[in-house]
Amino acid sequence: MKVLRRKEGPSLDVRLAALVEATELGAGRLPDEVVAAAREVAGRAGARRELSLEHTVVALAGATGSGKSSLYNALAGRQLADVGVTRPTTSTAQAALWDGDGAGPLLDWLEVPHRHPAGETGDLAGLVLLDLPDHDSIRLSHRLEVDRLVRQVDVLVWVVDPQKYADAALHERYLRPLAGHRDVTVVVLNQVDRLPPAAVDRCLDDLRRLLDGDGLTGVPVLAVSARTGQGLDDLRGLLAERVADRRSWSARLSADVTTAAGHLATDPQATDPQATGEPSATERKGMGKRPGGAERGLTEALCVAAGVPVIVEAVAKGHRHRAVVATGWPVTRWLRRFRPDPLRRLRIEAGRGKDVVGRTSVPAASGAQRARVETAIRDVGEAAANGLPGPWAAAVRQAARSRAGELTDAVDRVVATTSAGATRRPRWWRAVNVLQWLVFGALLAGALWLGVLFAMDYLRLPQPPLPTAGEVPWPTVLLLGGAVTGVLIALASRLAAWLGGRRRARRTARALRAAIAQVGREMVLEPAEAELATYARFTEAVTVARG
Repeated sequence: MKVLRRKEGPSLDVRLAALVEATELGAGRLPDEVVAAAREVAGRAGARRELSLEHTVVALAGATGSGKSSLYNALAGRQLADVGVTRPTTSTAQAALWDGDGAGPLLDWLEVPHRHPAGETGDLAGLVLLDLPDHDSIRLSHRLEVDRLVRQVDVLVWVVDPQKYADAALHERYLRPLAGHRDVTVVVLNQVDRLPPAAVDRCLDDLRRLLDGDGLTGVPVLAVSARTGQGLDDLRGLLAERVADRRSWSARLSADVTTAAGHLATDPQATDPQATGEPSATERKGMGKRPGGAERGLTEALCVAAGVPVIVEAVAKGHRHRAVVATGWPVTRWLRRFRPDPLRRLRIEAGRGKDVVGRTSVPAASGAQRARVETAIRDVGEAAANGLPGPWAAAVRQAARSRAGELTDAVDRVVATTSAGATRRPRWWRAVNVLQWLVFGALLAGALWLGVLFAMDYLRLPQPPLPTAGEVPWPTVLLLGGAVTGVLIALASRLAAWLGGRRRARRTARALRAAIAQVGREMVLEPAEAELATYARFTEAVTVARG
């Protein structure tokens, strides 16, 4: 028969490392006090693991008049603490030691100056029992001492009495925040000798109900009388089990790490106090994905603001303009040079490469266009932050806006660089230009030939033989044929330039859109995605830290 074993969680060392990583990732994004508290837990856990692991520190904590000092003396078997009825008598914590060899550094770390050997050691060897000041003392120093040691000891024994076991200050300030420390918490109802047996049972039931409401379900609750000794054996037996196990320190640290990680994961802006920064399965499906619609909207807004429609139109017109200058009829093409080049007016030249420093002369974006870009950036941030808890959603939105001030110059640079390719001259222009000059040369040859013949006729010189092409003399063929052919070539070239300008404008539009989209990704989307990746690492670290 195959035995199924429960998979063990990560070790305490791994969880502590994960908690440290989570605090580093959460710094600047989560509330400072939450991050500082988690760092304190990590530091405290590291310090406790370096001290004696053979000793278990148990603290008796309670309110004024609960009888915890009497219980402390009863457990120690000696009169170590002064006992008072209506006023606090314990001003600083003191320790009773059962076989306390080697516990000095641990007590130094706890800052407990008063140390006493206990009575008989028995099965409590290794126990360090602390008597804490009253948590409801009128002196602030007493309450601060309790708060400090409650965070440091291995096991907490809360001593309550029948009159004040339901005190709201005890439950709200101490017990409820320690809901994750059930394994290292014990509650003792002291002074039960003052109640009839039936009343004791009712008090225990009511106390159990209150503890369940605090999240401390399953915490041991013992009825004890320090004066008569009732229930002391049960309490000693429970303490002996914790001491013998030698694992209370790790259980305490584990609970501290779990609680600190839970506080890191909690969304302070959530209306539900139990809401955490860890997304549900449904929310996780919508997270970490590239916001396609918002990204397309950003690209469109940047293209309009960068004047891409103006540039595309200028590319088509500029191509036709330059084609006429390069391939037109030499007799009339020079007139085209007096017209401005649309691309040159926008300072888009073939020589402006990737190292271009100057800006183009594309008209600046209007107020409405800038507002559209800002809205598109915000939409990208909102889409990327979808499903994230408040602080992380704000961090993602901020990351999406972090380089918005650089967008204008970056887009202008890629516009200048990308548009420069639209000024390259096609090879056929050169061939047509050569052909046009050959045709023009033929026209000039015909005109010169006819001029010579006219001069000879005017001077009554004998006419040389005149070759003909059919019935038409060759000089006339060269003159008229050159003129007609040049015009036809110019018209055909202009038609080809018009078609080529449309193609080049479409290619330029696609290239500009791709280049501007890349700028948008680098300066808006990638910072947001980097923040999403940080959040993913954070949630993974928190999950590991929580075990």
